[in-house]
Amino acid sequence: MPKTAVITGITGQDGSYLAEFLLEKGYQVHGAVRRTSSSSLSRILHLQEQITLHQADLTDQYSLVKLLQETEPDEVYNLAAQSFVPTSWTEPLATADITALGVTRMLDAIRIVDPAIRFYQASSSEMFGRVQATPQNEKTPFWPRSPYGVAKVYGHWITVNYRESHNLFACSGILFNHESPRRGEEFVTRKISRTVAKIKLGLADELRLGNLQARRDWGFAGDYVQAMWRMLQQDQPDDFVIGRGVAHSVNQFVEAAFAHVDLEAANFVVIDPKFYRPAEVDLLIADPRKAHAVLGWEAQVDLRQLVAMMVDADLAELRQCGEPQTAILRPAM
Repeated sequence: MPKTAVITGITGQDGSYLAEFLLEKGYQVHGAVRRTSSSSLSRILHLQEQITLHQADLTDQYSLVKLLQETEPDEVYNLAAQSFVPTSWTEPLATADITALGVTRMLDAIRIVDPAIRFYQASSSEMFGRVQATPQNEKTPFWPRSPYGVAKVYGHWITVNYRESHNLFACSGILFNHESPRRGEEFVTRKISRTVAKIKLGLADELRLGNLQARRDWGFAGDYVQAMWRMLQQDQPDDFVIGRGVAHSVNQFVEAAFAHVDLEAANFVVIDPKFYRPAEVDLLIADPRKAHAVLGWEAQVDLRQLVAMMVDADLAELRQCGEPQTAILRPAM
């Protein structure tokens, strides 16, 4: 019998790549989407005939219990969150309700419906914040610097607590920054690739950014979802840092993007103080040795390849200038 998986956040970047990966593995894939009048399904349009979508919400535990009862999954991947860091300062309560308490609701739904379900929680390198050691591994203390980071710390520790208190197979993947052409345009990497493509095509004349010196460990989201799956195939549940182990500055990302289209970044970049964070995270770099040794996982795409992939995708989309497609939400049978 094929395995069954539920993905919350299936309409997001990671959810779409994970759905593709699990379908290739022969899984039956179910996705949870919020009850809204206009769900953005553009990232999973090509999967509509292969997956089943259900209305469920991390703020509503009854909907999660109902989802698990209807789908009877072997695995649950909790990727849904309010995940844009700047928004977490303007909407801290909503961020806490979804990104923190939502994890508890899903874990408790699993405890109620079927404790044998294996659970993956999407933790974040933003939990390290004001880093206490470099590089960061599974034992590095957390010091989050945003409401988003604080919420993710709660989600991480409640996953550990349910694993230890209720004997659930619950894992957290502490993923460092992972990007792709499917990244939302509000995130700095996609803002860079999109604006660089517009400048190359004569559709824009500047790129406005905040702190160019912040350093991140960037990888390709398509690589990272494979680590999520590998965690749930182990004999014992555990937590893993997932990253490349190489840090680059925002400025290096910018320069690589402009170089890819044969332009000089200095001619177009404008520093705008409004894009600075209230509390900055200066350096994040993973120590992924445990994932290498236990999961047999390593990132395949480096920064240069990632930047080229993103800029090329934005160039192609802008040149096509087609109207965005819409998708029909198919109810579960």
